[in-house]
Amino acid sequence: MKLVREEQTINPGDEEAAARFQALVRSASIEATPRQILTTEHLADLLPAGTCVYVPFLPKGQFSDTLEACRYLLALGMQPIPHVPVRMAESSGQLRDWLSQMDENRIDRLLLIAGDSDAVAGPFPDTLAVLESGLLAQFHFHGIGVAAHPDGHPMADRATLSQALSIKREYARTTSTRLWVVTQFTFDADVVIDWLQSLGNILEEVPVYIGMAGPTRVKTLIAYAAQCGVGASARLMLRRPGSAKLLRAWTPDGMVRALVQYCLNNPDTLLRGIHLFPFGGLRQSAQWIKEHSGSIEDQRGQFHESSAQ
Repeated sequence: MKLVREEQTINPGDEEAAARFQALVRSASIEATPRQILTTEHLADLLPAGTCVYVPFLPKGQFSDTLEACRYLLALGMQPIPHVPVRMAESSGQLRDWLSQMDENRIDRLLLIAGDSDAVAGPFPDTLAVLESGLLAQFHFHGIGVAAHPDGHPMADRATLSQALSIKREYARTTSTRLWVVTQFTFDADVVIDWLQSLGNILEEVPVYIGMAGPTRVKTLIAYAAQCGVGASARLMLRRPGSAKLLRAWTPDGMVRALVQYCLNNPDTLLRGIHLFPFGGLRQSAQWIKEHSGSIEDQRGQFHESSAQ
């Protein structure tokens, strides 16, 4: 995969760029806690039908909370993707029970993660241990997502993370599992691009969805960045020219435009979509999706304005 950045430039009025921006926003997935899902009024009016909604299994929560939220999303015509944090499973039987309940409720996709807890409750210290156990093969899920960390991970170096992705890709190939990758949020398109380039052939044809924060105050964003291990990306953002504006508010517009240009200049990229973390609230991120899914003419104007700044 050959990286192209400055060699080609996109005409601000390029209709293809505007259409790609619109398509990325319209198809964006989003993360929402069980509480947000179950208490947000008129959720069906906020998010388009078919939206992929990732539902975390919170450290102090219960799997039943995640399951209830997923059932509600299905009833609204959306696609729930529950997190399955394997370190929280106290036994193989408990993990099998979670997977069985998902299967029985027609929840056919999941995001397999280690989880944020430093403690390991049972036999699964990481996701590779679950793959090796053969548990997932007992069910017929439509697809399985795994996480990636363009900004790095506080508990693993880049080589270890890359090797883990390679093992997961091989598992998907040998078991005929539909696999995709969704990344931790980052603020910097160059960080994402460098990470994509560093993958080489590790993922081959596995689609990648880039995580980014939805609209919010930068103060809030920096706090989440510190908790989630993406502080380096935050520091880069704040050192850039014009960062004083960012101190008032963050929106993902600029990052999406940069990724659009990268995709057009690198058509063989694995990047297939974006995933929003609504740190400013579910309603605010949903409104951003709605406002930026307008006509191609509107988006062409946005590209023109960003290139003129």
